[in-house]
Amino acid sequence: MFDIAPTELLIVALVALVVIGPKDLPKVMRTVGQWVGRARGMARHFRSGIDTMIREAELEEMDKKWKEENERIMSEFPATADPQPLHLPPAHSDSVPPEGQAPAHSEPVSPESEAPAQPRPDLP
Repeated sequence: MFDIAPTELLIVALVALVVIGPKDLPKVMRTVGQWVGRARGMARHFRSGIDTMIREAELEEMDKKWKEENERIMSEFPATADPQPLHLPPAHSDSVPPEGQAPAHSEPVSPESEAPAQPRPDLP
């Protein structure tokens, strides 16, 4: 942020020690630290406000584009008076298959798969 070399910082510390004195130096450093903390807090608050405004503007822009695209699709494919129903396969896995047929998703169960796994004797 600030390009301060260690030697410059040492010179500033020595000048502060001579001008302020060793007795009041801790109080001054505490006050300076509080000011710096307040300045950082204000900067963080300002930055979060700007980020919120940018996010809201992006959402408004996306909403506008979505509405334009929706209007284009609705004008391209207008709704008819009697829409034909879609014939989709049942979405439930609870449906009963016709008699004599097994469900498409069932697999034969072997007796070995139902038994609990036994630990191998050669493994610790």
